[in-house]
Amino acid sequence: MAGSERQQPPRRGEEEGGQDSAAAAPLHDAELALAGINMLLNNGFRESDQLFKQYRNHSPLMSFGASFVSFLNAMMTFEEEKMQLACDDLKTTEKLCESEEAGVIETIKNKIKKNVDARKSAPSMVDRLQRQIIIADCQVYLAVLSFVKQELSAYIKGGWILRKAWKIYNKCYIDINALQELYQKKLTEEPSDAANDNHVAVEGVSEESLNRLKGAVSFGYGLFHLCISMVPPNLLKIINLLGFPGDRMQGLSSLMYASESKDMKAPLATLALLWYHTVVRPFFALDGSDNKAGLDEAKEILLKKEAAYPNSSLFMFFKGRIQRLECQINSALTSFHMALELAVDQREIQHVCLYEIGWCSMIELNFKDAFNSFERLKNESRWSQCYYAYLTAVCQGATGDMDGAQVVFKEVQRLFKRKNNQIEQFSVKKAERFRKQIPTKELCVLASIEVLYLWKALPNCSFPNLQRMSQACHEVDDSSAVGLKNLLLGAIHKCLGNSEDAIQFFQRAVKDELCRQNNLYVQPYACYELGCLLLGNPETMARGRTLLLQAKEEFTGYDFENRLHVRIHAALASLREVVPQ
Repeated sequence: MAGSERQQPPRRGEEEGGQDSAAAAPLHDAELALAGINMLLNNGFRESDQLFKQYRNHSPLMSFGASFVSFLNAMMTFEEEKMQLACDDLKTTEKLCESEEAGVIETIKNKIKKNVDARKSAPSMVDRLQRQIIIADCQVYLAVLSFVKQELSAYIKGGWILRKAWKIYNKCYIDINALQELYQKKLTEEPSDAANDNHVAVEGVSEESLNRLKGAVSFGYGLFHLCISMVPPNLLKIINLLGFPGDRMQGLSSLMYASESKDMKAPLATLALLWYHTVVRPFFALDGSDNKAGLDEAKEILLKKEAAYPNSSLFMFFKGRIQRLECQINSALTSFHMALELAVDQREIQHVCLYEIGWCSMIELNFKDAFNSFERLKNESRWSQCYYAYLTAVCQGATGDMDGAQVVFKEVQRLFKRKNNQIEQFSVKKAERFRKQIPTKELCVLASIEVLYLWKALPNCSFPNLQRMSQACHEVDDSSAVGLKNLLLGAIHKCLGNSEDAIQFFQRAVKDELCRQNNLYVQPYACYELGCLLLGNPETMARGRTLLLQAKEEFTGYDFENRLHVRIHAALASLREVVPQ
């Protein structure tokens, strides 16, 4: 439905052949909502927004569609007024569902009192479940908007909102499963009664309605399971107090079900699966040293959905992610540039593409092109300008323009806005060090390799470029960077398959006490890396586990601590699968 082929919404109440407008076919909001989301994914952000706004008062589902587009717009821009508008829209939809919910319950009670055929109240049962799911969805998005504020009170408020949402999801999921089982049982018991409408659906509910509802609830239900399954142990106790579970396989199977359903969130479930397989799994090392895990699943999803989204900038973006993870950097750059062109009027999607173009350029050690991408982001983005400024300065210094780099390093502090954000804190600390100590080209190249390491991009580099990076690290003779240099050399040799050399460099990094002054994260990260390498050998597995626990328990207050804890959690979990504790 891209370009001129985008689906046009049906009109409600049109007069036909002189008939009264009330006789016109009703608007099927489930189909229209799905069409609206598909329109959005095929680069029709404005058209989708207009469609949902036009029909937002028609039903709770269309109201939710309008609120979701508003929420997505807020999350892509992080503009204060858009975030407030999204909050207001979501609360309006929630109130609409709650007010109509009360009416539905009363209607069912009245029908039961009057002994009316229960099948006649079935549509109300479908509506009731639909509204409950929408209420839970709204609460999840309100919690996300609350978390973005990054304040303690906002985290507490968001946590309790999520608790309410989970309870609704869980109950609806159980109820819908029970209805599906009852439906199948009725069909089995009355196979010869096909002509009689008594056999159709549970109390008159169609199989199609039940399947769509199951898809609707499976999106939120699956995301909860998937996200909580990755929470590090130090936060898991709090999560468990709120009553959240965390079964990764349940999360993935629920999202798969949702993605194949006819619910409006089916395309969103597809995007969530692509995000998990191409971003989350490699970034948090959920599959250990297997950097290609999840790529087959992601490619299968793209192939299956190619006909539905032929010109989608988002799907082209994920194609580029897969190519980058497969070390096909030139192909990835082509895909990201195509996604950039397709994302007309979608500024934030363009920015995500520019970010990936910058990373691919850094992976290729093409610092000039990386500088151009990051500088554009620094000037255009309203989010993480501090971080983009740091990347711009590092790349500029790596090209040899030290005067220009020094000017941008001074900008980083001015652009620092989110004091609770680890990425911005890291950028400011690094830039401050470069501002005080005139940077050299060698140190800027080292800094670029450092961010490639921290963002798990070294495994995407070719062998020749890894060897060039190794040489660049050896050229740094600054005593304050010895620990960092050894950590990066260990990571590079690990990618090159030189395990013995990698172990030696990681051991040196672990022992470097200067790290505690200059790069506090180096020692715990080196412990983790060394532990992961030793896990691969049965003879050193016990030592590897000890090092992982040491990284987890003996260090605190360093950069990206939670990020490392997620990776340690995943490594220990995989170890338990091999050797049950």
